[in-house]
Amino acid sequence: MQLAQQPSMWDVADEATLTPLAGRVERHHLSAGAWVDHLPGWITGSGEVLEVLLGDIGWREDRRQMYEREVAVPRLLRWYGAGETLPHPLLTEARAELDEYYRPELGEPFVSAGMCLYRGGRDSVAWHGDRIGRGRSGDTMVAIVSFGSPRPLLLRPASGGSSLRFPLGHGDLVVMGGSCQRTWEHCIPKTTKPVGPRVSVQFRPRGVA
Repeated sequence: MQLAQQPSMWDVADEATLTPLAGRVERHHLSAGAWVDHLPGWITGSGEVLEVLLGDIGWREDRRQMYEREVAVPRLLRWYGAGETLPHPLLTEARAELDEYYRPELGEPFVSAGMCLYRGGRDSVAWHGDRIGRGRSGDTMVAIVSFGSPRPLLLRPASGGSSLRFPLGHGDLVVMGGSCQRTWEHCIPKTTKPVGPRVSVQFRPRGVA
């Protein structure tokens, strides 16, 4: 896979490294028991990881039924189940750090890693919540680490209302927790601006998809 990537002027470290979580993650309390944690630049040297993720790691193009025709999902996907080796050792380290930091609150580890490749501004994901499985009825967490060109993550109440905006890219972390998956929705909108590729890595506990 050959996708042009623009290195970040803010993330110039040669080697991918995690920075501390404690004392740096900012929590945003939403409505109905939902919250979002945000930490820009959690991973320095994130371009090294992006280069691996843009390679041949088994990306697939899914299709879905829309009205009377089948269309391509506007992004590429890769799913790593529990026990499957992740494509870069820093991702394994990142999951372990998230486990240590959030286990007292979550009560269980993150086990799967879903990945989305947004090849450019036309790739997107529509408004949704991760409500397949336990996220439909109970509180849980989804931790997202972003690599590549910044794209905004938007959130809005599922019952309707104005949206919040979190710019994500170049090693940024966002964690959606509490009731967020069932009481709020999130999306990555399309853009006509020239943007490079972005990979979103979503760590989830068992039974959340």
